[in-house]
Amino acid sequence: MKANPDGTGAVKPGKRQPWAVQILLWGARVILFVILAGTALAIYEFLLRSIVGDRRYLSGFLALWLFTAYLVLPRIHRWLTRMYVPDYFIGRVRTADGLLGDPVNLAVNGSREQLESAMQAAGWVSADALGLASTLRMVRCTLFGRSYPAAPVSSLYLFSRRQDLAFEQEVGGNTHRRHHVRFWRTPEGWWLPGGHRADWIAAATFDRSVGFSLFTGQFTHRIAEDTDVERDYVVQTLREAGQTAAVKVVAHFSSGYRTRNGGGDYIETDGALPFVSLNQ
Repeated sequence: MKANPDGTGAVKPGKRQPWAVQILLWGARVILFVILAGTALAIYEFLLRSIVGDRRYLSGFLALWLFTAYLVLPRIHRWLTRMYVPDYFIGRVRTADGLLGDPVNLAVNGSREQLESAMQAAGWVSADALGLASTLRMVRCTLFGRSYPAAPVSSLYLFSRRQDLAFEQEVGGNTHRRHHVRFWRTPEGWWLPGGHRADWIAAATFDRSVGFSLFTGQFTHRIAEDTDVERDYVVQTLREAGQTAAVKVVAHFSSGYRTRNGGGDYIETDGALPFVSLNQ
């Protein structure tokens, strides 16, 4: 993959469909959206009127929440974000629904084996792969406040793929609070803005509690606002474990900002990007 002159990397454009086909596809999506939204509103109105006289309809509200949070709203977000969220590197990862997620706040140079060894030596645990068994165990441990040091993390996307590696440190003996960081291998020949090179880039955040997503209503972890604290914590653990050959911090790699991530949590960063070179 060749790099663009601006250093942001290249994405090979796909073949565009004829305008007539695009219009038909978008028309079909709009019709499906109207059907889904109308169905959800009709169910909501029915249950709202019924629950006043019968608490048994609470189960209906639960069904409506599941239908809306895990089917309708994610589908709407996927449709809309395809139109207005850039599909190139802007220093933010994306959720499975296409929403802008956490900031990219760490760069690492080293092989996969070096990275895995360094993180483990620094006290980090590799997160289990996200699947049915690990998800059910995660839900059970979250509900009952039990420990699960290798609990899976949600999938976030960069370079049109989910994270390659994820590590975490549980806090307080349960899954509610944890340090965690996701790593993506950079494409061959890819350059960061400003002409910087890195083998891996990462997004590090701290899970402070569990709650509901502002944008979908799904049950999820809520992260701490100051993402720079978690970024610096990851670098600190690597340094203290003697795993770093060098650390160079590029100040103002991006403009500092305060905004919301894909779950609706406020995030704040000063825009600095540490480049960590691992021991050979």
